[in-house]
Amino acid sequence: MFNAPKIILASTLLAMVPACSSELSKEEQEILDARIADETKPTNLIAVLQANPDLSTASTMLGLSGVGAELDSSGSYTAFAATNEVYNKMEAEKLSELMHSDNKDDLAGITKYSLVEGKMTSADIAKAITDGGGTASITTLQGGAIKATMDGDKIVLEDGAGNKANVTQADVESSNGTLHIIDAVLMPK
Repeated sequence: MFNAPKIILASTLLAMVPACSSELSKEEQEILDARIADETKPTNLIAVLQANPDLSTASTMLGLSGVGAELDSSGSYTAFAATNEVYNKMEAEKLSELMHSDNKDDLAGITKYSLVEGKMTSADIAKAITDGGGTASITTLQGGAIKATMDGDKIVLEDGAGNKANVTQADVESSNGTLHIIDAVLMPK
């Protein structure tokens, strides 16, 4: 009934399986860790904003304005987001008023002014500046324009009110666009 050699062979093979797979080499572990990290990274612009604690005010404004719901994952966008440090320099009363539910339209206008349809990397912006003879006009979702220039190797953006912002961290990638972190809030006229 029982075939002893087959049972012994099967038992030996089963005993070897855990021994063979219990430890990964250092290289295999690094590959596995990288894959796990990639799978847990935020994917779209909204998730990237929410995942960065230094951009929580910009993320909150995007949500309160209702604009975040418009940024579906099938579109492609470029976002310019100021850090919390920048918003902390604003008058607290002005920021609180802006984030009040009665001012949702104003907040949406400001939020849309920092968004551009289509993906623009820093290289794309620099090329547009060069092609424009030193200046590029970038049309925002709000309908206004941001003027872009270079100061050495830094991209400088000028809003509708004449305020300037430097791109301090460029090309933060997401599944539906690119984020550029700036050192001032962009405001329409």
